[in-house]
Amino acid sequence: MLRRAASTLARRTKGSITSRSFVTAELPDLEYDFSALEPVISGEIMELHHQKHHKAYVTNFNVAQEKLAEAQAKGDFSTAIAMQPAIKFNGGGHVNHSMFWKCLTAPKDYALPEGALLKMIERDFGSLSAMQDTFTAATVAVQGSGWGWLGYDKANKRLAVTTTANQDPCVTTGLTPILGVDVWEHAYYLQYKNLRPDYVKNIWKIINWKNVAENLNSAM
Repeated sequence: MLRRAASTLARRTKGSITSRSFVTAELPDLEYDFSALEPVISGEIMELHHQKHHKAYVTNFNVAQEKLAEAQAKGDFSTAIAMQPAIKFNGGGHVNHSMFWKCLTAPKDYALPEGALLKMIERDFGSLSAMQDTFTAATVAVQGSGWGWLGYDKANKRLAVTTTANQDPCVTTGLTPILGVDVWEHAYYLQYKNLRPDYVKNIWKIINWKNVAENLNSAM
């Protein structure tokens, strides 16, 4: 979530003061209880992931934005440039996680994809299982920390699987994300230890395909 907040920063231009504002990020509420995704993802992991990790990205993103605004107000271009990695990392962490939570649903509410989404998956991958195999293989293979994505290629009007490192958003690959899976260790290690393949394979049991379909509709 985002909200418009007027900063207290000011810039002097020819004797006048021009105020600046920036949009601050807010930690979104989950649409389900922390324990709702069990046994696929434990409530302990979900609480730590949301309340500690995602919250930290939000906090650090807002701090970085404020420092960037201060540098811009002062015409300090060196500092403004130096803030870009923090903006990308923490802003990406916020954007990625905000999508991730919505892509998940309780096992009792799970339903297979249908309609236009399923038809596009079958057209571009052959079948749902083939897409899942492609996605799983690519995502498990991410070196270190990162994300697996199912995205929409607007230029070719097709779906494609891709990955990003660290907290880089999917849009940096040229695709519009419709499904993202976090493969940072904090997303699974307390439960799955070093067995990332088991985590990624099990997460298919709690994908919110209705939300993925809505994301596809927005992307097209």
